[in-house]
Amino acid sequence: MSATSVTRSARTRRFTNKRCRDDRGQVGGIEVLPFGLLMFIIGMLLIANAWGVVDANLATTTAAREGVRAYVEAPSAGEAHDRAVTAAVQALVGYGRSPFSSRIEVRTLGGRGWQRCALAIVTVHHEVPLLTLPVIGGLGHAFDVVSRQSEVVDPYRNGVDGEAQC
Repeated sequence: MSATSVTRSARTRRFTNKRCRDDRGQVGGIEVLPFGLLMFIIGMLLIANAWGVVDANLATTTAAREGVRAYVEAPSAGEAHDRAVTAAVQALVGYGRSPFSSRIEVRTLGGRGWQRCALAIVTVHHEVPLLTLPVIGGLGHAFDVVSRQSEVVDPYRNGVDGEAQC
């Protein structure tokens, strides 16, 4: 081994040891990692909440459609409203939504009631929580998702009073 190679390796060791002892050359920005993690968590909660609104919209649309279908296919005027509400509640429960955070309105256009050619309208309002956590459930109140469906009572159906004038 030559004298120059020994001198270089000793110099390299001295420089490395000196460099590792102080803070010179330290990369800044390690404090940003917790901030980035926090932003990731907030972003994921936002995406989950957006999906909750889309899912609530699907549930309320289905509930309104099932409710209005049950209304127009009811065998009598006395059962129409009850069947519509029951069908809408069952659709909400089928989607995993609480019927206690929903409001269901059943009405006919012009207040005509259940008769031939009456336009029945079922509106379902559902409250979407601000934040949904797996064990805790929903916290706060962020949005009201509203869906409305309408359908005409069949003018040619048996058992319905009146004449078809639509």
